[in-house]
Amino acid sequence: MASTALKASSSLCVRPAQSQPKISGSRSVSLPINRKACPSLTSRRGLKICCAAKPETVDKVCKIVKKQLALPDDSSLSGESKFSALGADSLDTVEIVMGLEEEFGISVEEESAQAITTVQEAADMIEKLIEKKGA
Repeated sequence: MASTALKASSSLCVRPAQSQPKISGSRSVSLPINRKACPSLTSRRGLKICCAAKPETVDKVCKIVKKQLALPDDSSLSGESKFSALGADSLDTVEIVMGLEEEFGISVEEESAQAITTVQEAADMIEKLIEKKGA
């Protein structure tokens, strides 16, 4: 197997998490690192390593999605939940993003909003925007 070099502008300290890192597809790996935002690393072959959002952020996103889609409180949502699988159309997705903007005090660009397809992607984007806002 050929090795792939990854470049980062700072060193990363990976600590054991409560759960194992999740690998979805063959191109994406989420690793929680010190419960802080961390850089995204991309290899020449397209492998991308990025941090997963805090569980609290994912929970808030789940609550907003349930509210916007009028899902029952006992509905089971997780980071992997896809908006389309929950019955959301493009208008629902816009309303979800508006709810997220209001809840977290952020502003999401249209291109970013269109790229969000899962709860986890929304939570990751929120934490990046909050970090940029605080910087």
